[in-house]
Amino acid sequence: MLLEKYEIVRDMFHGFDYRKGLSGTPQARLGVLAGAIEWVLEMQQKDAAKETTEEGKKRAHRRFIDAVLTLSKAFALASASDEAREIRDEVGFFQTVRAALVKSAPGAGKTGQERDFAVQQIVSRAVVSTEIVDILSAAGMQTPDISILSDAFLAEVQGMEKKNLALEALRKLLNGEIRSHSKTNVAQTRAFSERLEDAIARYHNNALTTAQVIQELIALAKDIRAARQRGEEQGLSQDEIAFYDALAENESAVEVMGDEQLRVIAQELLNSLKSGVTIDWAQREPARARIRVLVKRILRKYGYPPDLQDAAVQTVLQQAEVLSERWAA
Repeated sequence: MLLEKYEIVRDMFHGFDYRKGLSGTPQARLGVLAGAIEWVLEMQQKDAAKETTEEGKKRAHRRFIDAVLTLSKAFALASASDEAREIRDEVGFFQTVRAALVKSAPGAGKTGQERDFAVQQIVSRAVVSTEIVDILSAAGMQTPDISILSDAFLAEVQGMEKKNLALEALRKLLNGEIRSHSKTNVAQTRAFSERLEDAIARYHNNALTTAQVIQELIALAKDIRAARQRGEEQGLSQDEIAFYDALAENESAVEVMGDEQLRVIAQELLNSLKSGVTIDWAQREPARARIRVLVKRILRKYGYPPDLQDAAVQTVLQQAEVLSERWAA
């Protein structure tokens, strides 16, 4: 079984000489690794283009990852054999490619550990020998300033020759950035997640080319960066911006009430909720009901459109849940 699974994965690299990545200097091996990742991403996209169903496209994008996982299980069972020792380095290389390609689970992480993991996945990383190395450097990119989604970093991504690798790195970067927003801003997280998922879905369905989806993700990155700066420009704190976004999620509310009025409501919501919630309020229905009444009273006080109030109340409550743990502390 080990040899059978090995041949399946090996044949996926037909036309690409990965053996140069098994020996030589760490930088030389890293260069081959970057090429291998690009090769697999391109193969997945071509295979998915041949499929006519959504499920078939998903399988095409997971074929390599699943094949290496099966190979790894077989290798673990036969690792003491001479046959396993002969292909050990190749299996390790396949596993390294797979590790760099594994996608983070969709949706916002619920625990601190999951969120930390998402941040660690900002760019693809792989183990070569005993070193942790940045795959992007092998693709010709200088060490990027990823902490602020700088223009220099985005321009470098756009200019990379290995477009599939650039797309994967940018996707993981944005996924990590969006998840970091989940700790502070529910409405922003939802909006940015939908844009990212929509762009990747259209790419997987061949409605966008690799170059086009990179352009869309760069535009999304710039919007995420602008969202960080918006609070300072409007004279609002990050918590106030979070409640403003919860109220403005429905565009018709903005048209009816205007930015200034929504800012006033957001500030009163923050002050009232911050003093009114307890650490366990979200688990106690009487406490939730009291907070729900408080939110509705404030919305009615300022004339928030009645037909939009229920949705706004739900989003405001979700936002309060996200922030209340920090408030109670």
